[in-house]
Amino acid sequence: MNKYESIIIVNPNVDEEGLKSLETKFTGLINENGKVESVENLGKKKLAYDVKKHKEGTYFVFNFEAKPEFVAELERIYRITDEVIKFIVVKK
Repeated sequence: MNKYESIIIVNPNVDEEGLKSLETKFTGLINENGKVESVENLGKKKLAYDVKKHKEGTYFVFNFEAKPEFVAELERIYRITDEVIKFIVVKK
């Protein structure tokens, strides 16, 4: 298993309850296929440029261990989750 860091930017219009459910959803998904080391909600930040017509977004940082095959599945789920406007997964 490799160590990864994933940063997602969530639509700024999602409320506190929605952010918690997203965090729970992704933490659960990662734990099914690996192990979450830490999750950090960095809060709302101004974006350098408009992303899907949004000027700001809520940032989440996930540090986790997983098999390389799982990363493609995680990215696929990020793409189909409407609240996620941008993401990146990097191998540490």
